Amino acid sequence: MRIRGWQDIVADVVDADVDPNGWRAVGGTRARGVGEDLYFGHPRAGVYQLKTYAKNPYEVRGVGAKIARNLDDEIGSYLPTRDDGGRFAVRTPPSEAELADEALERKAGRLEATLKAHADAPTNPGDLFDDLMEVLESPAFGPMDYDQYGRPDELAELTDSFEEAEELLEAEFEDLVDDDGVNVGFQ
Repeated sequence: MRIRGWQDIVADVVDADVDPNGWRAVGGTRARGVGEDLYFGHPRAGVYQLKTYAKNPYEVRGVGAKIARNLDDEIGSYLPTRDDGGRFAVRTPPSEAELADEALERKAGRLEATLKAHADAPTNPGDLFDDLMEVLESPAFGPMDYDQYGRPDELAELTDSFEEAEELLEAEFEDLVDDDGVNVGFQ
């Protein structure tokens, strides 16, 4: 396991050559201290863990690692299914070619057609989300269980399942927090 910056882990997720809508995620506050824990999983891409915090309103800091090569049934049981409600998506900034007028017009037309199709047919919000992410060419999206004020039970189960990875990431993360002085109050 190689611990790297959180943005490098997100770049791995973006670059994974897998079905974009096969991703699932669970996240919430850390068990102790500042920040949050987040797990991403895909059956073919594996499982990733991130630990992040907002150093200030403009800068997110953190660490992460790929903690499993594949997503088996046991670990997959801790990640949400399509029907659990919440959603997440990862999107890379548009390239210069995507910002060309004709490319923007094509994409706007596809977005309009997708919205019209969903307005005219009895669909659900999850299907609309999935279709919009495909039009926007999101490299990773899917269901997410996230609690910004606590820790979902599944997050605790994943933490226990990957105890060694948790210890290593936690130590690296604590060093980052200490170096930034985030735990120091005003003097």
